[in-house]
Amino acid sequence: MLEREKISRIPRHVGIIPDGNRRWAKARDMHPVLGYAAGMERGLEMLDECLGIGIEEVSVYGFTMDNNKRPRDQRIAFGEACVQFIELAMQRNIALKVIGDHTSAMFPTILKPFAVDRQGQGALKVNMLVNYGWNWDLQTAVEAKARQGENRGFQELLASADVSRIDLLVRWGGMRRLSGFLPVQSVYSDFYVVDQYWPDYEHEQFYEALRWYAHQDVTLGG
Repeated sequence: MLEREKISRIPRHVGIIPDGNRRWAKARDMHPVLGYAAGMERGLEMLDECLGIGIEEVSVYGFTMDNNKRPRDQRIAFGEACVQFIELAMQRNIALKVIGDHTSAMFPTILKPFAVDRQGQGALKVNMLVNYGWNWDLQTAVEAKARQGENRGFQELLASADVSRIDLLVRWGGMRRLSGFLPVQSVYSDFYVVDQYWPDYEHEQFYEALRWYAHQDVTLGG
């Protein structure tokens, strides 16, 4: 567990892109679906770290609408991994909401209550992106704006309106792209990339990201 006093400036909200599950499995001559299960276990370790450090909010990529183009066995695997992760995560001191199109057949039915209301009253606010699409998120606001006029701000009408601005975004797996991750909330995020695949997550990787963030000059455009 990381010790809070060793980090000079803690981000209030951390975004996590846990990439590399399939590549991790392929490198071990394993079926890709096994990578998602391994990644789910690492996600629970991450939550425990965030709770121990005192981070207030964390947003985690589960799967996107574009991911639904993958083979059926993979779609089933990452959907089941999201369900299992949420069931186990709710045993912790968190308040969790799922952000994603729950009207779609691709959305796990058992998770629909989490998409309607945030569940739990814990210290750590968790946003889990399940069947999420950046265009779906923005289009929700556009359509609501057209119906409601100028009474509310654009950001308040997003499907992800309950998610606050992200301070630090960490992506595992070596890729240098946002992949549609909460584009409005990530607009001023500091972006840190870990080259290791997500199932190879180690506490020190997260520690390095936090230490790097502590030395960034956060101006928010000022």
